[in-house]
Amino acid sequence: MIDTKEKIKSVYTAHSKHNFYARKMISAFVLEKNKLPLNPFTNWDYFMNDMVDRKLTVRGNNNLIYLADEVWQFGIISNGCYHEIKLAMSLKKKIKFFTIGKTPKDIEEIKLEDLLFEEELKKECNTKEFIDELIKYQNK
Repeated sequence: MIDTKEKIKSVYTAHSKHNFYARKMISAFVLEKNKLPLNPFTNWDYFMNDMVDRKLTVRGNNNLIYLADEVWQFGIISNGCYHEIKLAMSLKKKIKFFTIGKTPKDIEEIKLEDLLFEEELKKECNTKEFIDELIKYQNK
């Protein structure tokens, strides 16, 4: 039986807008791992459909990262996810990386060497250096 009064760790779920469709599946995956999902796409959809300045939702996302115990990245890494991961690293948060699947049971943890990056991000950052930085960070 599930203890509904038990405090569980929270997880900020980072994922690209291209995986917006998977937001509920990602949250279900995190819940099944006995963690509380802090999923920005379930909190305020995609940038609140531009009803507010996007900087406000980015600030909200960043504050969720401050509150989270861990950050889990799902699927391909976008520019926004890159910055969320960098923030998590500066806060010394535990970071994990996962695939996207058709169901929560299809999601699997992946190795840093297997990370995928959106083309836009590849133009802005050296992904090899970023992976090397992640490897050093995770080996601390």
